[in-house]
Amino acid sequence: MYVERVSRLGGAVVWTNTPCPASGAGRVLPDGCMDLLWHDGRLLVAGPDTRAHRTDGDDGAWAGVRFFPGTAPTFLGLPAYEVRDRRVELADLWPDARVRRLTARVEAAADPARGLEEAALALAADADPPDPLLLRVVTTLDAGRPVAATADELGLGVRQLHRRALTAFGYGPKTLARVLRLQRALTLARGGLPLAETAVQAGYADQPHLARDVRDLTGATPGELLGGG
Repeated sequence: MYVERVSRLGGAVVWTNTPCPASGAGRVLPDGCMDLLWHDGRLLVAGPDTRAHRTDGDDGAWAGVRFFPGTAPTFLGLPAYEVRDRRVELADLWPDARVRRLTARVEAAADPARGLEEAALALAADADPPDPLLLRVVTTLDAGRPVAATADELGLGVRQLHRRALTAFGYGPKTLARVLRLQRALTLARGGLPLAETAVQAGYADQPHLARDVRDLTGATPGELLGGG
């Protein structure tokens, strides 16, 4: 069973996932985020996904902190593109002593999710604040603005925006815009809006465009993702 709550770290979400006997395989959909994970006594980093990440459903309980898009590289001290489409042991990214300290913090907490949140708060306190310009990239693209217009509004060239996006988000602004549009569409559709209207409001040309993009990013049809098949 998947459960999430708003974190005390701004923009972040704390979550747990305990598989049910009949849960089976699942999909983690692209959302522009990175996560700090706890599984089987180990710390891992989930990089930004360009396609759905398939889960087995039988590998035990997980806990995580999902960071707001563009913030995790600042807190974790690594560019997002290094872990794009990957789940990586934190021990492969950080010095052993630092990983042991963070592991001890999680293990000392009442539960792993609370420990991860405390660890994330400590990481954020020790790091410089995320670049506010990059946070504006998220809000501007999520409002449906084209990449070139976004770059102009932020006073950047398109190539400069692309370079900065790779570090912050793991991929370029065009991919980020597609991922954010996917999430907008799923939110609208899960709220009961018909798919034809969802496509228009989310920024697709039409419903077939929505269906193609959803399948490309997730490997499933809108109906399958919404529980209809």
